[in-house]
Amino acid sequence: MSAATVERKPETAADPGGAPAPDEAVPRRRVPLWWWLAGVLGAWVVLSIVLGDRWTLYLPGQGTRGIHETLGDFRRDLIAGRDDNPVMQAVGALSDLFNTVVEWLQGLVSQAAFPRPVPQIGWLGVIGIAGWVSLAVAGWKHALGVVAGLGAIGLLGYWPEAMDTLIITFFSVAICLLVGLPIAVLMGTNRRVNAIVTPVLDVMQTMPSFVYLAPMALFFSLGPAIAVAVTVVYAMPPAIRISAHALRAVSPTTIEATTSMGQTAGQRLRKVQLPMARRTIIIGVNQTMMAALSMVVIAGFVNSPGLGIPVLRALRAGDNQVGVAFVAGLSIVVVAIVLDRVTTAASERSELAARGAAPGRGRWILLGVVGIAAVVMVYLSRTYFSLATFPESEVGPRVADAVQSAADWANDHLRGVTTFVQETTTTLFINPLQDLVAGSPWFVTGAALVLLAQLLGGWRATLSTVVCVGGILATGLWYDAMVTLTSVLVATVFVMVVALVLGVWMARRRGVDRVLRPVLDAAQVMPSFVYLIPVLGLFGPGRFTAIFAAVVYAVPVAAKLVADGVRQVSPTTVEAATAAGSTAFQLITKVQLPMARGHLVLAANQGLLYVLSIVVIGGLVGGGALGYDVALGFSRSEFFGKGLAAGIAIVLLGVMVDRVAKQAAERRR
Repeated sequence: MSAATVERKPETAADPGGAPAPDEAVPRRRVPLWWWLAGVLGAWVVLSIVLGDRWTLYLPGQGTRGIHETLGDFRRDLIAGRDDNPVMQAVGALSDLFNTVVEWLQGLVSQAAFPRPVPQIGWLGVIGIAGWVSLAVAGWKHALGVVAGLGAIGLLGYWPEAMDTLIITFFSVAICLLVGLPIAVLMGTNRRVNAIVTPVLDVMQTMPSFVYLAPMALFFSLGPAIAVAVTVVYAMPPAIRISAHALRAVSPTTIEATTSMGQTAGQRLRKVQLPMARRTIIIGVNQTMMAALSMVVIAGFVNSPGLGIPVLRALRAGDNQVGVAFVAGLSIVVVAIVLDRVTTAASERSELAARGAAPGRGRWILLGVVGIAAVVMVYLSRTYFSLATFPESEVGPRVADAVQSAADWANDHLRGVTTFVQETTTTLFINPLQDLVAGSPWFVTGAALVLLAQLLGGWRATLSTVVCVGGILATGLWYDAMVTLTSVLVATVFVMVVALVLGVWMARRRGVDRVLRPVLDAAQVMPSFVYLIPVLGLFGPGRFTAIFAAVVYAVPVAAKLVADGVRQVSPTTVEAATAAGSTAFQLITKVQLPMARGHLVLAANQGLLYVLSIVVIGGLVGGGALGYDVALGFSRSEFFGKGLAAGIAIVLLGVMVDRVAKQAAERRR
């Protein structure tokens, strides 16, 4: 054997010849992560049993602490000193501006414009204008869909409320784009600005929509002004983030070529970056519009005009108003689908226009004819009062009666099944976990959360958890926060189970994906408020109702992420595992899911945030905990401080679970 083929073992100080020393350290096997997790959970359970239910910091539903009184006094001082405080004067001027614009728009299309007993433009004119605009930006198919959708809303009996919802939505989106696009340009062209603004956007998108109402109520009076303000703050992050990403995604080669041609930064932005990013920016507008619509509905809590008020009123009335709530919720769904489809189609057409696909002569003729028809419809709606106010219809009441009858039938005939599901889930999952999380001494639960954050996400997640745990303690609502966290964790477990089943099924069967994906896309369009309605009819008010609605709401986004992750596993790897004799179950559990682990953790992260947003709203249907505290703060001024503290606690919960999940995803990658 030649010397070139002989491998020499490395020599050691103990044995120059290369033999291992007798006392040489042997590498120890690394303890699996799940052992550490089991150890922390086991210690948590033992301490919970030994110490009992002491030091849980329980606070009765209408009990308050000093921090709540302090926050309430702060609000009263702000209101009392409004005339002398320059900040409050500026906010007051902004509030008056918002109210003026909204009231003018209401007089234009939805409410009586004095001295006229009807709006300036009636329902017929609104449908004509909406149809023409949809034809211009999205095509004739979507124009027909808009006309049909608006007609359906009128037949359901919610025309004025739907117009008010669209007014708040469009006005808020216009402000979002006016303020957000310049910020997006700075983020897309300046790395330092991007690094500064991104964490702020992360926090804003982590906060459930319900939470934005409390701080805004400190400055704005109830009504249209606060609805616009809170919608702008909630809906602006998607517009900024997606538009900035679109600008950064423009090819560096293109940027270098335009620079070498002598273009200034402003010319490059106007003539290259913005045109090339146009399609993605319109997608950002779509997401902003969906977020705005969701918040406008929730803003019914603060007396915002629109479809949120009838839904909220029906939910408060209980399961005997499920039919009415369903009809109002159906109107919201129609509005959401119409807006989503039109803006999505507009983004696709903008891409064709960017590629030089000019509209044909026939399209211009069609636009002209429809434009003339729209002008005639506007004229008729201004001239004839019968065409200004949508005629009364029995469709809405009949649908409400039919849905209420179905809900009553389900209560009578399926009560045994729904009660069994509810009691079984509560007994086996919700109560034991709540006894552990909320029923343990606060310092035991806090320490366990910090240790779990360290194991799952590392020191960054640990630092975030320490800060959030301390903040929740400071709000004086520790017990309620832990009850809410219990509901979030239970719902997230069920979300991931369902998402894994659906996601794997979609990834492995193209036909299933073609059927399920449009359904999941449509489900994501619906505002979270709407999901409470059918679940309330099935299970009645209670904690389980909020959890079940959260599962239904969060499954679509999680299932699609799981499906995309499994589908991205290398086909070569799958073929090799199949050739080695792996069964379908082995292929899924030992190859595809492990290799899609990053997507699974991301699905869990998004599921957590979606669940948190609706579990909080579930306080309206008996979910209790922080959701009840927030609702109590809005309904009774003496509890405003407690409601604001509950909103802060919800934010801290959201930030904590988001940071742990994101850091865990990064470590798994």
